[in-house]
Parts: sequence; C-alpha cells; structure tokens
Amino acid sequence: MLSDILDNIKKKSPKERFLLVMAILFFLLYFALGLIVIFMKNFPFEMVYGYRVAFGTLLITYAIIRCYRIIIDNKD
Repeated sequence: MLSDILDNIKKKSPKERFLLVMAILFFLLYFALGLIVIFMKNFPFEMVYGYRVAFGTLLITYAIIRCYRIIIDNKD
C-alpha cells in the first residue's frame, strides 16, 4: 500500500508534487493552529473559552476536509 502511494507520487510532474507538498503543509498548519487556539493558555486575543473551542474545532474540521480532498485527488 505504501509502495503504491510512493509510486503514484513519483508519477506526478514536479508541479503536481510541489502542490501536493503545499497541500499537506497547509493541512498540518490548519490542524496545529486549531490545537493552539484551543489549548494555549496565554492566547494573544481576548476570546471567551467557548468561542476559542468553537474556532479551534472549526479549524480542525477544515483541516480534516482538506486532508480528505488530498486523499481523493491523489487516487489518480
């Protein structure tokens, strides 16, 4: 399974590989940002904790949607 994924990545053009790396990077960025918003004690913006959890959950949900789209787009 892992070898199939690596073969699929090797078949892509350099532009497609770059865009895949950028998509993965932004997935990780949104996921980490969601966790930071939820769990950071000294958050630089004044927000009620409930709103912080909602915003962090929204960011994590968006990251999961991006991850799903990356997986679907790479099945080719």
